[in-house]
Amino acid sequence: MIDTAGKRQRLSLTARLTLLFAAASTTVLLTLGLLIAQAVEGHFIEQDMELLHGKIHLASHLLARQRLPADLPALRRHVDDSLVGHHGLAMAIVDQRGDILFATPEEPFPAAMLRHFPAPGEAAPRLQTWDSDGRPWRGLATRLPAEESGAAPVLVAVAVDISHHRQFMQGFQQTLWTVVALAAALVGILGWLAVRRGLAPLRTMRQGAAGVTASRLDFRLRVDAVPAELAELAATLNDMLARLEESFQRLQDFSSDLAHELRTPISNLMTQTQVALTRARRPEAYREVLASNAEEYERLARMIGDMLFLAQADNGRLVPRRAAVDLAMQVGELFDFFDALAEEKMLRLTRCGAGEVRGDKSMLRRALANLLSNAIRHTPARGWIEVRIATVGEEVTVAIENSGPPIAAEHLPRLFDRFYRADPSRHGGGEGAGLGLAISRSIIRAHGGEIEVHCGDDAVCFLLRLPRPASATPARSAGPS
Repeated sequence: MIDTAGKRQRLSLTARLTLLFAAASTTVLLTLGLLIAQAVEGHFIEQDMELLHGKIHLASHLLARQRLPADLPALRRHVDDSLVGHHGLAMAIVDQRGDILFATPEEPFPAAMLRHFPAPGEAAPRLQTWDSDGRPWRGLATRLPAEESGAAPVLVAVAVDISHHRQFMQGFQQTLWTVVALAAALVGILGWLAVRRGLAPLRTMRQGAAGVTASRLDFRLRVDAVPAELAELAATLNDMLARLEESFQRLQDFSSDLAHELRTPISNLMTQTQVALTRARRPEAYREVLASNAEEYERLARMIGDMLFLAQADNGRLVPRRAAVDLAMQVGELFDFFDALAEEKMLRLTRCGAGEVRGDKSMLRRALANLLSNAIRHTPARGWIEVRIATVGEEVTVAIENSGPPIAAEHLPRLFDRFYRADPSRHGGGEGAGLGLAISRSIIRAHGGEIEVHCGDDAVCFLLRLPRPASATPARSAGPS
């Protein structure tokens, strides 16, 4: 069905189920009616065969007692007497020459039936149906008596009028079609009502989902108010709404944090530039302003680069180049890189264990560097940082633990969110933009691993889990360093 706009209109589920119910009921009723009609027709045929065979048996009995042609008058008289009261029954007796020895007043037999004289041993007569003068007949013709009896053989044809049977079958078929049509209409109406009632929970779900907006993502479907078949769908939709609400909340926070992070360096650039332009200054003063602006530009460049990196990770485009990576070696090189910062705060850096994974060396080094930088930044002076590498089953774990106060429980679920800082202060101390942990998690997940954080009474531990290569053997411990 095509509408005026040329678009294909789809039938509703209610219409489809209603048509299905109507078609199924119509098919069942028609099949049942045809089976009943065949059974009734077969019953009528059996009745006619019983009557016809009975008359043929009677004719055989009379022929056995008479000698033709001498006893032909007596035979006709006896046959007439036997047919008294049998309306709609016809009989004819024909000799081998084709002469009719006896025939009822109504002789509806086809000429071919009376001309064909069966040969001795010919198969049993076949029941035939024909019309004569607008009336339907059913009959058969057989050879009597048997050849071995020695009597003169004759052809006996018997037929019965089946007008009553046909009228009954026509009335039955009309009644059948009427009942099927009414039943199909009734089943269609009842099916439509049943489907409408059965799909009411779906309409309720649709109405509830239609009310979901950006400001109303807390809507949830009642799982206990829908049928069991829809409970799983309702639970899935609720999970989807929960994910949407969480993602939308994170997007709002990300937008707010992004605006804040970009506003600060841009505001600094504008302020310093405007102050420098208020009056003429010495070249050294302009160089100081330009140097300060360059630092802000570098910070903006790093922030934009980190945001592009995370955007690629979100779209599944962060595909690491696979190669063997010695984690102990990478941690050792990072210790050398951060040695100056550690000495400044008098921190003790230790490493133990070894492990090898397959991945992108530069990306894994960046993830470890972010975590070590974060640990150094939050470890109190004279504290310690320990990196433990181990192979457990099919995983290689890297635990980066540092001394210091634990992270508050309310911050843990969002610790890896972008621009999120557990420190309420949004700026200070030259800290980064709050993207380091988010980048580390994206890198670890791109390698098929996961990262989590655990807090003790006086320490914080970031635990990395990475899949071990199938062909790798447990690496020999490098010992503490």
